[in-house]
Amino acid sequence: MSEVLNGKVAAVTGAASGIGLACAKAMLGAGARVVLIDRAEDRLAEICAELGPETLPLTADLLDAVQVDSLLEQILGLAGGLDIFHANAGTYVGGPLVDGDPNAWDLVLNLNNNAAFRSVRSVLPHMVGQGSGDIVMTGSISGFVPVVWEPIYTASKYAVTAFVHSLRRQVNGQGVRVGQVAPGPVVTALIDDWPKAKLDEALANGSLMGAQEVAEAVLFMVTRPQGVAVRDIVILPTTVDL
Repeated sequence: MSEVLNGKVAAVTGAASGIGLACAKAMLGAGARVVLIDRAEDRLAEICAELGPETLPLTADLLDAVQVDSLLEQILGLAGGLDIFHANAGTYVGGPLVDGDPNAWDLVLNLNNNAAFRSVRSVLPHMVGQGSGDIVMTGSISGFVPVVWEPIYTASKYAVTAFVHSLRRQVNGQGVRVGQVAPGPVVTALIDDWPKAKLDEALANGSLMGAQEVAEAVLFMVTRPQGVAVRDIVILPTTVDL
């Protein structure tokens, strides 16, 4: 792809692995300078050393409200601007609710919702002030179709969908686009707690996607002409019937 994001600055949370890393690489390849945000300091340093000087590591614990509230200041200090913010960081829990651990639920809801929404709030004034910007959130197909296996995760992603749809309307006309990519099952660390039989079955029947597929969808979103907004992209393996 040509360098359609030349001169743009992107920031991606949860960028040390999985979907976040794939999206960071895709935007870097399209010409953007990319701030990779994660709590894995050593891993971030390793990735940025490998990818080159147009990638900048920002170590942050998104469960720490003070650190989240200072994201914009730190991004601007590192990169000198911000045009694309991808709130990607999240975690997963599945299984029967009756056997669930409420402490694990708290982590999912705090990271997938509270931290994500707060991180968007941190950067939004800058984008509104400059009259341009893209906010992308990583949702899930479970934010559109209730997944029986994962009621807490599904609830968290329904909240992301509601947030995206309402915030998009709030900033409509201010030059800021808000959308989400909503993938089905992707091979990332988030499915490490899937039962082995379920994971083996999914791998065998082709019902899991690679993170690069999601990254290509995000790149499509942020490279549309200014007068075009992509609110939702739902991307699924062809074997998933939802």
